[in-house]
Amino acid sequence: MEKFVIKGGNALKGDVIIGGAKNAAVAILPATILAADKCIIENLPCISDVMASLQILSELGARIRMISKSTYEIDTTHLECTEVSNELSRQMRASYYFLGALLGRFGCGQVAMPGGCNLGPRPIDQHLKAFTALGAEDSVEYGMIRVKADHLTGAHIFFDTVSVGATMNAMLAAVMADGQTILENVAREPHVVDLANCLNMMGADVHGAGTDVIKIRGVKQLHGCSYTIIPDQIEAGSYMVAAAITKGDVVLHNIIPKHLEPITAKLRAAGCEITEYDDALRITRTGPLHPLKIKTMPHPGFPTDMQPLMTVLLTLAEGTSIITEGIWENRFRYVDELVHMGANVQVDGQVAVVEGVKKLYPAPLRALDLRAGAAMVMAALAADGVSEIDETQHIERGYENIVEKLQAIGADIRRVEIPVNTITRAI
Repeated sequence: MEKFVIKGGNALKGDVIIGGAKNAAVAILPATILAADKCIIENLPCISDVMASLQILSELGARIRMISKSTYEIDTTHLECTEVSNELSRQMRASYYFLGALLGRFGCGQVAMPGGCNLGPRPIDQHLKAFTALGAEDSVEYGMIRVKADHLTGAHIFFDTVSVGATMNAMLAAVMADGQTILENVAREPHVVDLANCLNMMGADVHGAGTDVIKIRGVKQLHGCSYTIIPDQIEAGSYMVAAAITKGDVVLHNIIPKHLEPITAKLRAAGCEITEYDDALRITRTGPLHPLKIKTMPHPGFPTDMQPLMTVLLTLAEGTSIITEGIWENRFRYVDELVHMGANVQVDGQVAVVEGVKKLYPAPLRALDLRAGAAMVMAALAADGVSEIDETQHIERGYENIVEKLQAIGADIRRVEIPVNTITRAI
């Protein structure tokens, strides 16, 4: 076990290279199962969720070769196993994408109820609704989800709620189903488009990704391809907040500015100066932070994954901010950690009212989930003194080399091993 030790107060200045999108990678890696061939996937972030996905593929029988730190060759030609182990399934939420991919290729699949961050109930009923419409039967026994179909046939599926996971899982299952599948009320996030582009590179016929209707005409088989994953918009947004909260001057490279528009708009409104280039942007702040009203919504609205980071930023704004969480019901669990640092935040259900304070104070902190953990890092960077953050494994699920990247732009942050006897006493 490790913790982060951060001495706040440094203005961050320099360049950060943004890695591949976690939320795209964890769907594209299972998609290689459908190819039954060799795929080369580039710009994979070196994070624990990606490593877990690669391990699942390996245990299913794929042959995996690392070409570089961010590029892997994945050969699923001779893959036969259709059951993902319980231990690996529970490591991350996105293990459910293996259901759609295994169902699409083999007509059956088994995955344990997925793990990941505790953000409240995240049912997979919309995933199973899509599989059933395509002709599959499902069952849940002893925590294992099983899907099976003698034959998959295209269908017209209207999702009851906008779900990124259900949209992408339905795409995986439908690309080799007989006939046409129409998905309505789908998610429009950039990683949904990225998965569609990757599937099309494999020979699929997917149209409409990025809109609220996706049409898929099933093909008999797919083939291998070389594909580069898009940059991670949430990682980019996180470093933008790091620059803003420390009155820094940071240039982000390997980004798609269009994907960052909801984040960029709010940071500009908060008092940041942002200059956009073709695949980079520069963010600076010299003046005070202005309060904001933010409501998280499906894309192209403000992303829920950025909510904890923006809330931390707004604890230092001059005035009252109101943040409404429109996606996950438990996303404000981290607020108690901020209160320990002197923040003035009141939560009522899905709404947080943030009264800006002059400064944050150092404190022992916990990373309660991936994005809340990143938010604690931002708070510690702004605090006047030394803070320690425990349970950093949550942060490592979605941020590649976060300590090293922050150190490179002037942050006083280090990883510290927690002695085993200390952990035992705490338990």
